[in-house]
Amino acid sequence: MESNFIDYVKIYCRSGKGGRGSMHLHHAKYNPNGGPDGGDGGRGGNIYLRGNRNYWTLLHLRYERHVFASHGGNGSKNCSRGKDGEDRYIDVPCGTVVYDAETGKYICDITEDGQVEMLLKGGRGGYGNWHFRSATNQTPRYAQPGEPMQELTVIMELKLLADVGLVGFPNAGKSTLVSALSAAKPKIADYPFTTLEPSLGIVSYRDNRSFVMADIPGIIEGAAEGRGLGLRFLRHIERNSLLLFMVPGDTDNIKREYEILLGELERYNPAMLEKHRVLAVTKCDLLDDELIEMLSQELPDVPVVFISSVTGLGLQELKDVLWKELNSEDNKLQTIREGGTIVHRDRDVQALQADFADWVVDESEYDEDDIEELEEYEFEDLEDDDDV
Repeated sequence: MESNFIDYVKIYCRSGKGGRGSMHLHHAKYNPNGGPDGGDGGRGGNIYLRGNRNYWTLLHLRYERHVFASHGGNGSKNCSRGKDGEDRYIDVPCGTVVYDAETGKYICDITEDGQVEMLLKGGRGGYGNWHFRSATNQTPRYAQPGEPMQELTVIMELKLLADVGLVGFPNAGKSTLVSALSAAKPKIADYPFTTLEPSLGIVSYRDNRSFVMADIPGIIEGAAEGRGLGLRFLRHIERNSLLLFMVPGDTDNIKREYEILLGELERYNPAMLEKHRVLAVTKCDLLDDELIEMLSQELPDVPVVFISSVTGLGLQELKDVLWKELNSEDNKLQTIREGGTIVHRDRDVQALQADFADWVVDESEYDEDDIEELEEYEFEDLEDDDDV
Protein backbone atom coordinates (compact mmCIF):
# COMPACT_ATOMS: atom_id res chain seq x y z
CA MET A 1 0.00 0.00 0.00
CA GLU A 2 1.40 3.39 -1.02
CA SER A 3 2.02 5.84 1.81
CA ASN A 4 0.27 9.20 1.92
CA PHE A 5 3.24 10.76 3.69
CA ILE A 6 4.97 12.62 0.86
CA ASP A 7 7.84 14.86 1.96
CA TYR A 8 9.87 15.12 -1.25
CA VAL A 9 8.63 16.39 -4.63
CA LYS A 10 10.01 17.88 -7.84
CA ILE A 11 8.09 20.54 -9.76
CA TYR A 12 8.73 22.44 -12.98
CA CYS A 13 7.63 26.08 -12.65
CA ARG A 14 7.23 28.71 -15.34
CA SER A 15 6.21 32.32 -14.93
CA GLY A 16 4.22 34.24 -17.56
CA LYS A 17 5.81 36.23 -20.36
CA GLY A 18 5.04 39.91 -20.74
CA GLY A 19 2.61 41.07 -23.38
CA ARG A 20 3.81 42.90 -26.47
CA GLY A 21 3.41 46.64 -26.74
CA SER A 22 1.16 47.96 -29.49
CA MET A 23 2.42 49.97 -32.47
CA HIS A 24 -0.70 51.89 -33.46
CA LEU A 25 -1.20 55.29 -35.08
CA HIS A 26 -4.50 56.96 -34.34
CA HIS A 27 -6.65 57.84 -37.38
CA ALA A 28 -10.00 59.65 -37.30
CA LYS A 29 -11.76 61.92 -39.77
CA TYR A 30 -11.69 64.76 -37.26
CA ASN A 31 -8.06 64.08 -36.37
CA PRO A 32 -6.22 62.51 -39.33
CA ASN A 33 -2.80 62.98 -37.71
CA GLY A 34 -3.65 61.75 -34.22
CA GLY A 35 -0.21 60.35 -33.63
CA PRO A 36 0.86 57.20 -31.75
CA ASP A 37 -1.55 55.65 -29.26
CA GLY A 38 -0.22 52.08 -28.87
CA GLY A 39 -0.64 50.80 -25.29
CA ASP A 40 1.76 48.77 -23.15
CA GLY A 41 1.63 45.03 -22.77
CA GLY A 42 0.56 43.49 -19.45
CA ARG A 43 3.08 41.84 -17.16
CA GLY A 44 3.33 38.07 -16.98
CA GLY A 45 2.07 36.22 -13.93
CA ASN A 46 4.40 35.58 -10.98
CA ILE A 47 4.77 32.29 -9.11
CA TYR A 48 4.72 32.41 -5.32
CA LEU A 49 5.19 29.91 -2.51
CA ARG A 50 2.78 30.28 0.40
CA GLY A 51 2.84 28.59 3.80
CA ASN A 52 -0.40 26.85 4.74
CA ARG A 53 -0.81 25.26 8.18
CA ASN A 54 -3.69 23.11 6.91
CA TYR A 55 -1.22 20.94 4.98
CA TRP A 56 0.97 18.39 6.76
CA THR A 57 2.61 16.72 3.75
CA LEU A 58 3.37 17.47 0.09
CA LEU A 59 0.86 14.89 -1.11
CA HIS A 60 -1.25 17.50 -2.93
CA LEU A 61 1.77 18.36 -5.10
CA ARG A 62 2.87 14.84 -5.94
CA TYR A 63 1.02 14.70 -9.26
CA GLU A 64 1.15 18.43 -10.04
CA ARG A 65 4.48 18.35 -11.80
CA HIS A 66 3.99 21.59 -13.73
CA VAL A 67 2.94 24.99 -12.41
CA PHE A 68 2.44 27.64 -15.10
CA ALA A 69 1.46 31.27 -14.58
CA SER A 70 -0.50 32.91 -17.39
CA HIS A 71 0.99 35.34 -19.91
CA GLY A 72 0.36 39.06 -20.05
CA GLY A 73 -2.03 40.43 -22.65
CA ASN A 74 -0.85 42.51 -25.60
CA GLY A 75 -1.35 46.26 -25.66
CA SER A 76 -3.85 47.80 -28.06
CA LYS A 77 -4.91 51.14 -29.52
CA ASN A 78 -6.16 54.14 -27.54
CA CYS A 79 -3.26 53.56 -25.12
CA SER A 80 -5.04 50.49 -23.75
CA ARG A 81 -2.80 48.41 -21.55
CA GLY A 82 -2.81 44.64 -21.86
CA LYS A 83 -4.21 42.47 -19.08
CA ASP A 84 -1.72 41.30 -16.44
CA GLY A 85 -1.12 37.57 -16.28
CA GLU A 86 -2.68 35.70 -13.36
CA ASP A 87 -0.30 34.89 -10.52
CA ARG A 88 0.02 31.31 -9.26
CA TYR A 89 0.37 30.40 -5.58
CA ILE A 90 1.82 27.05 -4.50
CA ASP A 91 0.56 26.21 -1.01
CA VAL A 92 3.04 24.16 1.02
CA PRO A 93 3.11 23.01 4.66
CA CYS A 94 5.15 25.00 7.15
CA GLY A 95 8.65 23.59 7.25
CA THR A 96 9.13 23.25 3.48
CA VAL A 97 12.60 23.96 2.08
CA VAL A 98 13.09 24.65 -1.63
CA TYR A 99 16.19 23.89 -3.73
CA ASP A 100 17.13 24.45 -7.37
CA ALA A 101 16.93 21.00 -8.97
CA GLU A 102 19.62 21.84 -11.55
CA THR A 103 22.28 23.21 -9.21
CA GLY A 104 21.22 22.03 -5.74
CA LYS A 105 21.32 25.62 -4.45
CA TYR A 106 19.12 26.54 -1.50
CA ILE A 107 16.35 28.96 -2.54
CA CYS A 108 14.04 29.62 0.41
CA ASP A 109 12.44 28.19 3.53
CA ILE A 110 8.72 28.43 4.34
CA THR A 111 8.30 28.31 8.12
CA GLU A 112 5.14 30.26 8.98
CA ASP A 113 1.49 30.10 8.04
CA GLY A 114 0.72 32.77 5.44
CA GLN A 115 4.39 33.41 4.62
CA VAL A 116 4.75 34.27 0.92
CA GLU A 117 7.97 34.05 -1.11
CA MET A 118 8.29 34.89 -4.80
CA LEU A 119 9.73 31.95 -6.70
CA LEU A 120 9.65 33.32 -10.25
CA LYS A 121 8.88 36.81 -11.52
CA GLY A 122 6.74 37.27 -14.61
CA GLY A 123 8.12 39.13 -17.63
CA ARG A 124 7.50 42.88 -17.84
CA GLY A 125 5.13 44.01 -20.55
CA GLY A 126 6.66 45.82 -23.53
CA TYR A 127 6.14 49.55 -24.07
CA GLY A 128 3.78 50.64 -26.80
CA ASN A 129 4.84 53.25 -29.34
CA TRP A 130 3.05 55.94 -27.31
CA HIS A 131 6.05 55.87 -24.95
CA PHE A 132 8.52 56.71 -27.72
CA ARG A 133 6.91 59.82 -29.15
CA SER A 134 9.03 62.99 -29.12
CA ALA A 135 9.30 66.34 -30.87
CA THR A 136 11.68 64.85 -33.42
CA ASN A 137 9.93 61.49 -33.75
CA GLN A 138 6.21 62.16 -33.72
CA THR A 139 5.17 58.86 -35.35
CA PRO A 140 7.37 56.09 -33.93
CA ARG A 141 6.78 52.89 -35.85
CA TYR A 142 8.15 50.48 -33.28
CA ALA A 143 7.18 48.98 -29.94
CA GLN A 144 8.76 46.65 -27.44
CA PRO A 145 8.13 42.94 -27.14
CA GLY A 146 7.35 41.68 -23.66
CA GLU A 147 10.10 40.26 -21.47
CA PRO A 148 10.35 36.47 -21.77
CA MET A 149 9.07 34.08 -19.12
CA GLN A 150 11.33 32.50 -16.50
CA GLU A 151 11.47 28.81 -15.76
CA LEU A 152 12.86 26.79 -12.89
CA THR A 153 12.71 23.20 -11.72
CA VAL A 154 12.65 22.97 -7.93
CA ILE A 155 12.93 20.27 -5.29
CA MET A 156 10.69 20.71 -2.25
CA GLU A 157 11.57 18.98 1.00
CA LEU A 158 9.40 18.92 4.08
CA LYS A 159 11.14 19.09 7.45
CA LEU A 160 8.68 18.43 10.24
CA LEU A 161 8.13 21.08 12.89
CA ALA A 162 8.42 19.48 16.31
CA ASP A 163 9.85 20.35 19.71
CA VAL A 164 11.44 16.99 20.50
CA GLY A 165 12.96 14.64 17.92
CA LEU A 166 13.58 10.97 18.74
CA VAL A 167 16.93 9.54 17.68
CA GLY A 168 17.80 5.86 18.02
CA PHE A 169 18.61 2.58 16.35
CA PRO A 170 15.79 0.36 15.07
CA ASN A 171 13.81 -1.31 17.87
CA ALA A 172 14.99 1.22 20.45
CA GLY A 173 11.39 1.79 21.58
CA LYS A 174 10.75 5.14 19.89
CA SER A 175 7.27 4.32 18.55
CA THR A 176 6.30 2.70 21.84
CA LEU A 177 7.29 5.86 23.71
CA VAL A 178 5.27 8.09 21.36
CA SER A 179 2.21 5.87 21.79
CA ALA A 180 2.65 5.90 25.59
CA LEU A 181 3.03 9.69 25.89
CA SER A 182 0.52 10.84 23.25
CA ALA A 183 -2.60 9.80 21.39
CA ALA A 184 -0.58 8.90 18.28
CA LYS A 185 -0.75 5.26 17.22
CA PRO A 186 2.40 4.44 15.23
CA LYS A 187 2.98 0.88 14.07
CA ILE A 188 4.78 -1.21 16.70
CA ALA A 189 6.36 -4.63 16.08
CA ASP A 190 9.35 -6.70 17.17
CA TYR A 191 11.36 -6.33 13.96
CA PRO A 192 13.67 -3.55 12.73
CA PHE A 193 12.41 -0.60 10.65
CA THR A 194 8.80 -0.99 11.75
CA THR A 195 8.50 2.78 11.36
CA LEU A 196 8.75 3.61 7.66
CA GLU A 197 7.63 7.25 7.83
CA PRO A 198 7.81 10.02 10.46
CA SER A 199 4.92 10.58 12.82
CA LEU A 200 4.03 13.35 15.26
CA GLY A 201 2.51 13.09 18.71
CA ILE A 202 1.33 15.85 21.06
CA VAL A 203 2.53 15.17 24.60
CA SER A 204 0.38 16.61 27.39
CA TYR A 205 2.15 18.23 30.31
CA ARG A 206 1.13 19.92 33.53
CA ASP A 207 -1.28 22.89 33.60
CA ASN A 208 -2.68 22.12 30.13
CA ARG A 209 0.68 22.67 28.50
CA SER A 210 2.02 20.43 25.76
CA PHE A 211 4.87 19.88 23.32
CA VAL A 212 5.23 18.03 20.01
CA MET A 213 7.33 14.89 19.67
CA ALA A 214 8.53 13.53 16.29
CA ASP A 215 9.30 9.85 15.71
CA ILE A 216 11.46 9.08 12.66
CA PRO A 217 12.62 5.70 11.26
CA GLY A 218 15.55 4.13 13.05
CA ILE A 219 19.09 5.21 12.24
CA ILE A 220 21.85 2.68 11.59
CA GLU A 221 25.60 3.15 11.42
CA GLY A 222 26.39 4.71 8.05
CA ALA A 223 23.02 6.44 7.69
CA ALA A 224 24.71 9.75 6.78
CA GLU A 225 26.23 7.97 3.75
CA GLY A 226 22.87 6.62 2.65
CA ARG A 227 22.52 3.29 4.48
CA GLY A 228 19.12 2.27 5.76
CA LEU A 229 16.28 4.77 5.92
CA GLY A 230 18.06 7.31 8.11
CA LEU A 231 19.44 9.57 5.40
CA ARG A 232 16.02 10.21 3.91
CA PHE A 233 14.45 11.19 7.22
CA LEU A 234 17.34 12.78 9.12
CA ARG A 235 16.20 16.16 7.81
CA HIS A 236 13.05 15.91 9.93
CA ILE A 237 15.04 16.41 13.14
CA GLU A 238 16.93 19.45 11.84
CA ARG A 239 14.10 21.72 13.05
CA ASN A 240 13.70 20.15 16.47
CA SER A 241 14.71 22.25 19.43
CA LEU A 242 15.67 19.20 21.49
CA LEU A 243 16.95 15.72 20.57
CA LEU A 244 15.97 12.72 22.67
CA PHE A 245 18.44 9.88 22.16
CA MET A 246 17.02 6.45 22.96
CA VAL A 247 19.19 3.42 23.73
CA PRO A 248 17.83 0.11 25.13
CA GLY A 249 19.02 -0.80 28.61
CA ASP A 250 20.08 -4.30 27.50
CA THR A 251 22.66 -2.84 25.09
CA ASP A 252 26.26 -3.97 25.65
CA ASN A 253 27.64 -0.43 25.67
CA ILE A 254 25.11 2.39 26.02
CA LYS A 255 27.66 5.17 25.73
CA ARG A 256 29.13 3.73 22.52
CA GLU A 257 25.72 3.48 20.85
CA TYR A 258 24.98 7.07 21.86
CA GLU A 259 28.28 8.21 20.32
CA ILE A 260 27.55 6.33 17.08
CA LEU A 261 24.18 8.08 16.79
CA LEU A 262 25.75 11.44 17.56
CA GLY A 263 28.43 10.82 14.93
CA GLU A 264 25.83 10.11 12.25
CA LEU A 265 24.09 13.40 13.02
CA GLU A 266 27.40 15.27 12.89
CA ARG A 267 28.25 13.80 9.47
CA TYR A 268 24.81 14.71 8.15
CA ASN A 269 24.77 18.27 9.52
CA PRO A 270 27.32 19.50 12.09
CA ALA A 271 24.84 22.18 13.25
CA MET A 272 22.81 19.43 14.94
CA LEU A 273 25.46 19.16 17.64
CA GLU A 274 24.38 22.60 18.90
CA LYS A 275 20.97 21.28 19.90
CA HIS A 276 20.22 20.25 23.46
CA ARG A 277 20.29 16.50 24.03
CA VAL A 278 18.68 14.13 26.51
CA LEU A 279 19.36 10.38 26.78
CA ALA A 280 16.55 7.95 27.59
CA VAL A 281 17.62 4.42 28.51
CA THR A 282 14.63 2.34 27.44
CA LYS A 283 13.22 -1.09 28.33
CA CYS A 284 14.32 -0.70 31.95
CA ASP A 285 11.55 -3.05 33.11
CA LEU A 286 14.11 -5.75 32.18
CA LEU A 287 16.70 -4.33 34.61
CA ASP A 288 16.93 -4.44 38.39
CA ASP A 289 17.95 -1.51 40.60
CA GLU A 290 21.48 -2.79 41.06
CA LEU A 291 22.08 -3.03 37.32
CA ILE A 292 20.60 0.45 36.72
CA GLU A 293 22.96 1.90 39.35
CA MET A 294 25.91 0.17 37.70
CA LEU A 295 24.96 1.47 34.25
CA SER A 296 24.64 5.01 35.60
CA GLN A 297 28.38 5.17 36.22
CA GLU A 298 29.31 4.92 32.53
CA LEU A 299 26.95 7.24 30.70
CA PRO A 300 27.56 10.34 28.53
CA ASP A 301 27.53 13.80 30.07
CA VAL A 302 23.90 14.67 29.23
CA PRO A 303 20.66 14.45 31.23
CA VAL A 304 19.76 10.74 31.50
CA VAL A 305 16.42 9.16 32.39
CA PHE A 306 15.76 5.44 32.80
CA ILE A 307 12.32 4.60 31.43
CA SER A 308 9.97 1.80 30.48
CA SER A 309 7.17 2.67 28.09
CA VAL A 310 5.39 -0.60 28.96
CA THR A 311 5.24 -0.16 32.75
CA GLY A 312 5.35 3.65 32.79
CA LEU A 313 8.62 3.72 34.73
CA GLY A 314 10.25 7.17 34.55
CA LEU A 315 7.82 8.64 31.97
CA GLN A 316 6.74 11.56 34.15
CA GLU A 317 10.36 12.25 35.06
CA LEU A 318 11.21 12.18 31.34
CA LYS A 319 8.51 14.75 30.56
CA ASP A 320 9.82 16.97 33.36
CA VAL A 321 13.36 16.81 31.99
CA LEU A 322 12.22 17.46 28.42
CA TRP A 323 10.10 20.44 29.46
CA LYS A 324 12.97 21.90 31.49
CA GLU A 325 15.42 21.54 28.60
CA LEU A 326 12.96 22.94 26.04
CA ASN A 327 12.48 26.09 28.09
CA SER A 328 16.00 26.57 29.44
CA GLU A 329 17.62 29.96 28.90
CA ASP A 330 20.69 28.55 27.19
CA ASN A 331 18.72 26.60 24.61
CA LYS A 332 19.67 28.83 21.68
CA LEU A 333 17.92 26.74 19.05
CA GLN A 334 14.24 27.23 19.81
CA THR A 335 11.49 25.80 17.68
CA ILE A 336 10.55 27.58 14.49
CA ARG A 337 7.32 28.82 16.07
CA GLU A 338 9.42 30.69 18.62
CA GLY A 339 11.62 32.34 16.01
CA GLY A 340 14.54 29.92 15.69
CA THR A 341 16.31 29.12 12.44
CA ILE A 342 18.42 26.36 10.99
CA VAL A 343 21.32 26.47 8.58
CA HIS A 344 20.47 25.02 5.17
CA ARG A 345 23.20 23.47 3.09
CA ASP A 346 23.12 23.22 -0.69
CA ARG A 347 22.17 19.77 -1.94
CA ASP A 348 24.36 17.43 -3.95
CA VAL A 349 23.18 17.64 -7.58
CA GLN A 350 24.00 14.01 -8.36
CA ALA A 351 21.90 12.84 -5.40
CA LEU A 352 18.97 14.96 -6.54
CA GLN A 353 19.20 13.58 -10.07
CA ALA A 354 19.32 10.02 -8.76
CA ASP A 355 16.24 10.58 -6.61
CA PHE A 356 14.23 11.75 -9.62
CA ALA A 357 15.86 9.74 -12.40
CA ASP A 358 12.48 8.89 -13.97
CA TRP A 359 11.15 12.46 -13.79
CA VAL A 360 10.71 14.23 -17.14
CA VAL A 361 9.10 17.48 -18.21
CA ASP A 362 5.95 16.90 -20.27
CA GLU A 363 6.41 19.27 -23.21
CA SER A 364 2.88 18.60 -24.43
CA GLU A 365 1.75 21.19 -21.89
CA TYR A 366 3.71 23.97 -23.63
CA ASP A 367 2.13 26.43 -26.00
CA GLU A 368 3.71 26.47 -29.47
CA ASP A 369 4.72 30.09 -28.94
CA ASP A 370 6.47 29.19 -25.70
CA ILE A 371 8.69 26.58 -27.34
CA GLU A 372 9.96 29.14 -29.84
CA GLU A 373 10.22 32.01 -27.39
CA LEU A 374 13.88 32.69 -26.92
CA GLU A 375 13.76 36.16 -28.46
CA GLU A 376 16.01 38.89 -27.14
CA TYR A 377 14.51 41.87 -25.38
CA GLU A 378 14.93 44.74 -27.85
CA PHE A 379 13.05 47.23 -29.98
CA GLU A 380 11.12 45.59 -32.80
CA ASP A 381 10.43 47.26 -36.16
CA LEU A 382 6.80 46.79 -37.13
CA GLU A 383 4.46 47.63 -39.98
CA ASP A 384 2.66 50.97 -39.96
CA ASP A 385 -0.90 51.07 -38.70
CA ASP A 386 -0.91 47.56 -37.19
CA ASP A 387 -1.74 46.30 -33.71
CA VAL A 388 0.89 43.94 -32.35
